[in-house]
Amino acid sequence: MIALSLSEIAAAVGGELHLVGADTPASRVSGAVDTDSRLVGPGDIFAAKPGEVTDGHLFVATAASAGAALAIVERVVPEAECSQVVVPDVVRALADLAREVVGRVRALGHLRVAGITGSNGKTTTKNMLARILEDEGETVAPVASFNNAVGAPLTMLRVTETTRFLVCEFGADAPGQIARLAGLVTPDVVIELMVGLSHAGGFGGIEQTAIAKRELVEAARPGGVAVLNADDPRVAAMAPAAAERGLNVRWFGRGEDADVRAEDVRVTPHGTDTRLVVDGERFDMHLQVLGAHHVSNAQAALTAAVALGVAPAAAVARLESVALAERWRMQPLGSERVRIINDAYNASPDAMQAALRTLAEIAQPGERMVAVLGAMSELGELDVEEHQKIGLLAVRLRIPRIVVVGREARPLYLAAIAEGSWSDEAVFFETADEAFAYLADELVDGDRVLVKSSNAAGLRFLGDRLGELFA
Repeated sequence: MIALSLSEIAAAVGGELHLVGADTPASRVSGAVDTDSRLVGPGDIFAAKPGEVTDGHLFVATAASAGAALAIVERVVPEAECSQVVVPDVVRALADLAREVVGRVRALGHLRVAGITGSNGKTTTKNMLARILEDEGETVAPVASFNNAVGAPLTMLRVTETTRFLVCEFGADAPGQIARLAGLVTPDVVIELMVGLSHAGGFGGIEQTAIAKRELVEAARPGGVAVLNADDPRVAAMAPAAAERGLNVRWFGRGEDADVRAEDVRVTPHGTDTRLVVDGERFDMHLQVLGAHHVSNAQAALTAAVALGVAPAAAVARLESVALAERWRMQPLGSERVRIINDAYNASPDAMQAALRTLAEIAQPGERMVAVLGAMSELGELDVEEHQKIGLLAVRLRIPRIVVVGREARPLYLAAIAEGSWSDEAVFFETADEAFAYLADELVDGDRVLVKSSNAAGLRFLGDRLGELFA
């Protein structure tokens, strides 16, 4: 974080400053900001966020012992030997402090901010864009999926006076969240990836999801750039909102009118190949990341990078160097003998379909496809129907072994056995441990295994275990 005095921090968050030791209101702090006391070091700021399981105030003294220069709290912790700023709401204070810090760096004139949202692909696109930009100058981007009311401000607070690019990922499970978070930084470039059924239960349907995602366009800096997916009608419908905001619209997609167009997409066991057309200039690109759906993410990152002044040829070369989208996202594990694809961090219906199709595309003659599938979360009243659709798709893609894990995914299993032509095509297990025991004996040389579920289902750890077993 940039250096600020204790009084400036207190003013930014609307808090009351309580000093200890030799600290004065003019004492300056420039360390990192974190809500995890285990990550706090000398000179850092600890935000004592109350949580569902525990309370950050219980760890203020621990953070102080580790060298924290300041704690942001909702009540004074007397035993903690560090200065404290008392605020009504620690999470809101993080947002206020992030707005202040980014605003000060903005005033220096060189910081550009990119914001990304979409039902799927946010983290992959964030990583791709950050990889392109980091060779241009100091770049700050979220760790993992820091895209919520806590993670997004923590990312913003990592900027310094020398940061040139800030890449923000904005997730939401209810209306208004993206508007609040993006409003902290008013991005110069906004990326709308796609509108799907992820978090449909929280939004109340896909049309409401589209309205919530549009909040990012409406929060962009006037005169900036909106990067829109021409292949998604709901994203394309955001163009009038972009025009009203005074944004220059740049399109990516497969159609002829896209500013960044993908042609001849081919998925192989070793990655994904395509030809990109960028404002009429052609580039052959080999992505190490598996899956045709990641071409769209790469196009979005490339479109945004070009809008930020990066040469297309340089951006393509940097995209080709990305070896992994993110841990647990189409992550190759195991070995050539038994290849595990661990994609069990997120699983909306669109993401589940894309992963299954990738499995079908990469399996070579003589190789058996195995799909290990868990529940998709937050689908609301569409839950049973969407799980049934995935079971039908898995069978229709001729995947000969479908392993369904977890009670919430049972409708997927029932649909698969109803559609299947033989009795052992699909099997069901209540727990990941039971599935692991089965797969340890079932998998043989030449198998290509997809592990796919929402984060809440926990199958990413099953994927890790299988990867270790067959390494």
